[in-house]
Amino acid sequence: MVVFEDERPVAYARAMKKGTSFSSWSSFALRQAAAGAVLVASVASADCMAASSVPPAVPMRALDQDIQAVRPKLVTWRRDIHSHPELSGQEVRTSKLVADHLRALGLEVTTEVGGHGVVGLLRGARPGKVVALRADMDALPVKETTGLPFASTVVAPYMGGESPVAHACGHDGHTAILMGVAEVLAHEKARMAGTVKFIFQPAEEGVPEVPNGSTPVFGARAMVAQGVMEHPKVDAIFALHIVPMMPAGVVGYRPGPILASGDSFEIQIEGKGTHGAVPWKGVDPIVASAQVVVDLQTIVSRQLDISREPAVISIGSIHGGNRSNIIPESVKMQGTLRTFDEGMREDAKRRITAMTEAVATANGAKGTVQFANPGYAVTSNDESLTERVVPVLRAATDGKLAISPKVSASEDFSEYQKIAPGVYVFLGATPKGKTPATAASNHAPNFDFDEDALPVGVRVLSALALDYLSR
Repeated sequence: MVVFEDERPVAYARAMKKGTSFSSWSSFALRQAAAGAVLVASVASADCMAASSVPPAVPMRALDQDIQAVRPKLVTWRRDIHSHPELSGQEVRTSKLVADHLRALGLEVTTEVGGHGVVGLLRGARPGKVVALRADMDALPVKETTGLPFASTVVAPYMGGESPVAHACGHDGHTAILMGVAEVLAHEKARMAGTVKFIFQPAEEGVPEVPNGSTPVFGARAMVAQGVMEHPKVDAIFALHIVPMMPAGVVGYRPGPILASGDSFEIQIEGKGTHGAVPWKGVDPIVASAQVVVDLQTIVSRQLDISREPAVISIGSIHGGNRSNIIPESVKMQGTLRTFDEGMREDAKRRITAMTEAVATANGAKGTVQFANPGYAVTSNDESLTERVVPVLRAATDGKLAISPKVSASEDFSEYQKIAPGVYVFLGATPKGKTPATAASNHAPNFDFDEDALPVGVRVLSALALDYLSR
């Protein structure tokens, strides 16, 4: 369990051990602040005591010298990428920056993998296993409001128009961290047995425009389809994500599900238009839609066993009609489904369709549901691999380690985990002058993070790779 200086949050840790969790880091941070707790540098979970008896086989002192040398570059890279953000599928400049850096280090480099993806191979002096490290490179259609001297002013094509673009999710930091890891591990090549595969991924946030209504293949799925987990075959894969709502320098991990699946869906309610003064002459799709929105929530509250795993169904967009006294022909809604279990995910999708069709029919309308394909699968950390790397994480963070709550955001790192065991962790990076409870969340226009977290990220990923290859 997580050890705190204040006894009150220990109840949180005990609940975590039983499988209970808060819905997000934001609620965790708020509860922490309310309790007045301070996280200390220790983890005392019985689940990882056996693993902790095996010290990580990593030359931390030697690594730290190289990390200190690369530290100024991390900030330079991060700020350069931050001020030149590129949307999903448009990562031309970023991928060139990455590829040029990897080539300069002497790595074998492949570009245009799954779009603008870059893959670098670092082969050790002796044969051995293959470990992959992944970073995402794309930005978001968000207007930045941080006021930073290197803030983005970029505007780019988006959904048939133009949009401001910003690195509002920390992918600039992820890219800089993995570039730093490549430089640090290149110095370990002579002592390394095995291969490190550096995966710089485009389009993690998704490609918004798909030609001719075809099934989109982007991001991790596209890279996997082009063989990124083969040639050579990857034995294990690791990644991290920057989280400002977690104390700077702390790493959060969790065996099993850590990020939710993500399924976008569109609902169409077809009615019969008429004058607003005589609704009985038509079929009102707005009333039917309102009932659908309300009744969909009973799927989570009354039909899914949320004592086993949490789930979320949200409608984020409703469009129908254009005048106060005209009942329209149809209404279109868009929503998202989040689950932490693949069986529950498929069950919920079936129930969303059945509920929509039944409620629409009861109102004399017609309801159809279409799910985006593909959605994001549950990101679930391999339990055996997670237990094995806990001592490495503890050593790499000087003990600043915490069991993470389940987070209802989604990630396509799950595509790699379908091929090889993988572990995904969170890197705390609360900006200076903020607290975890007051820091802007990922995807917010004022999102920022503490750049002192960058070398911690390099230390963590470098240690994970070297330890895995050495055992």
